[in-house]
Amino acid sequence: MDDVTEGFISVNGGNVWYRITGNGRGTPLLLLHGGPGGKSSDRDPLRSLGQERPIIQYDQLGCGNSGHPRNTELWTVERYVEELEQVRKALELEEVHILGHSWGTMLLAAFLSKQPKGVKSVIFSGPALQARRWERDQRNHLKKMPLELQAAIEKNELQKTTDSPEYQSAMYGFYHRHLCRLDPWPPEVSEELENMNQQIYNFMWGASEFTVTGTLQDYDAAEWLRELKMPALFTCGRYDEATPEATAYYASLVRDSQFHVFENSSHMPSVEEPEAYTKKIQEFLNYEKT
Repeated sequence: MDDVTEGFISVNGGNVWYRITGNGRGTPLLLLHGGPGGKSSDRDPLRSLGQERPIIQYDQLGCGNSGHPRNTELWTVERYVEELEQVRKALELEEVHILGHSWGTMLLAAFLSKQPKGVKSVIFSGPALQARRWERDQRNHLKKMPLELQAAIEKNELQKTTDSPEYQSAMYGFYHRHLCRLDPWPPEVSEELENMNQQIYNFMWGASEFTVTGTLQDYDAAEWLRELKMPALFTCGRYDEATPEATAYYASLVRDSQFHVFENSSHMPSVEEPEAYTKKIQEFLNYEKT
């Protein structure tokens, strides 16, 4: 792809990798990837919008192409917010749109709670803005899964053997319904799960999507949303871990918000419905005329 710039930025705790795609004249769009412990996607369809505006990705510390220190003191929401501020400053993003996906919406909300200047609009994709609600919603999803899968998950969690092949197989059964419904999965989905930094994921979140025991277990950004002054778009898939009911509730808290459901997707509409996903994000950004 033409007009791609990559590099590293020094942040508190190490160096993070970034990539800028495109040099369009519009206000840049900064992407916050999921996880915690995930990475940016080389195949993110939003990169195709680079002709309109720079599309900026970066791998959070401990993730993907960035440095991988093992100090658990670095895995805090506060430090990741500081990291985001350092990336923004280094890339001179005085005005910017920001999109967070999944855990990235937690990071985005925490960043916005500091009332930063120059953020033109925000997009919450598959929002995970209340840890306990997320856990409850996944437990409700789980009740609709085959009984043997439920039994395998319950047994291994009680025995604390969540690293067992049986548990991992059950998790993949859940993921095929609520993470990505394509069959077979495209390579990038498998790669993302295989390359997840499990140290960060387990420390901040827990053993699985529906067992929150990490430092994020009491995270709740609902009240922060009421303070947002900029336009916001909330999106999810019909079968998403981020349920349409939860996503609509978060959108209702923001005065200037839009809400959209991708009808043929679960948690990864950028993979499951890339054209529809890109079109919706493009329409929202162009509506803001920046």
